[in-house]
Amino acid sequence: MIISSVASAFPDNQYEQHVLLSALSRHWGAKLDNPQFLDRLHTRVGVETRHLALPMEEYVGLRTWGQANGHWIEQATNLGEQALRRALDRAGLPPDQLGALFFVSITGIASPSIDAKLINRMGLSPRLKRIPIFGLGCVAGAAGLARAADYVRGFPNQAAAVVAVELCSLTLQQDDLSVANLISSGLFGDGAAAVLVSGAETNSAGPRILATRSVFYPNSEHVMGWDISHKGFRIVLSREVPEVVDQHLANDVDEFLSDEGLTKADIHSWILHTGGPRILEATAKALSLPEGALDTSWGCLRRTGNLSSASVLVVLEEFFLNKRPPGGSYSLLAAMGPGFCSELVLLRW
Repeated sequence: MIISSVASAFPDNQYEQHVLLSALSRHWGAKLDNPQFLDRLHTRVGVETRHLALPMEEYVGLRTWGQANGHWIEQATNLGEQALRRALDRAGLPPDQLGALFFVSITGIASPSIDAKLINRMGLSPRLKRIPIFGLGCVAGAAGLARAADYVRGFPNQAAAVVAVELCSLTLQQDDLSVANLISSGLFGDGAAAVLVSGAETNSAGPRILATRSVFYPNSEHVMGWDISHKGFRIVLSREVPEVVDQHLANDVDEFLSDEGLTKADIHSWILHTGGPRILEATAKALSLPEGALDTSWGCLRRTGNLSSASVLVVLEEFFLNKRPPGGSYSLLAAMGPGFCSELVLLRW
């Protein structure tokens, strides 16, 4: 199983963090007991710029979940197409030669799912196997990559694509003053990514997927997810997330690598989801990583915010384009998300 290409796509509406903070302060300021609290939260999330699905001034007019989800369908289709076309072009694969398409998102819903719209727009094969995945959140980019690897293991003469689109701004609850919602208003951004995984018989070039592992942590459903109501998606974001990372991740990684005859010392590069400063710090501490090991993830967080499922694929693209590891070296790609769970993917360049 080979990762033959990866590509991202972002909405045209890009804003510096202080501009978005000013707008949110005007909206919520009079309702907050301490208006400076919002400033402190946004300063701590480590984000400098973000992309939004809509121009900033249009969000005030979104009064219903249906309105927001209608924009999600339109923009998810547009961005999904852009990311997938770029990934196909970089791999030199005609659209109609794609064997399977995994579409992942947690910020909107559609039936038929967005992958059906991409078939019609892009001239994908009518025999394409469609696998839409909803509910995995931040872990879904890594999970989709692992499931695509499973697919091409069974069909080694085919290629599968993972398209992750997250429009987090369209889920913002304008009347919710919870700490979780205030944090998410500063942390999450909008964007998409696509990755192409090719089977062993396709003669493709790129890093090999050597192994994958899914780990579920029982009785942790309350840690992260959505409360869904007539108002849409209300974020659930527990303070326990860094604790879960600290308690589980190191042992999971050690066991996974040991089963492959490796240790953390054998890993040249770490391709980790940009969950936020507390998550990246907890990850570095739990894995005893050297200074600078997560610089690529930190850089993506600053430039785009947390893109949920698309984040880890955007980090992967940065390694592909600008920080390609030496041939023969190992990388570990990892993400965590609702469940609570983790997904690990071992790569060799």
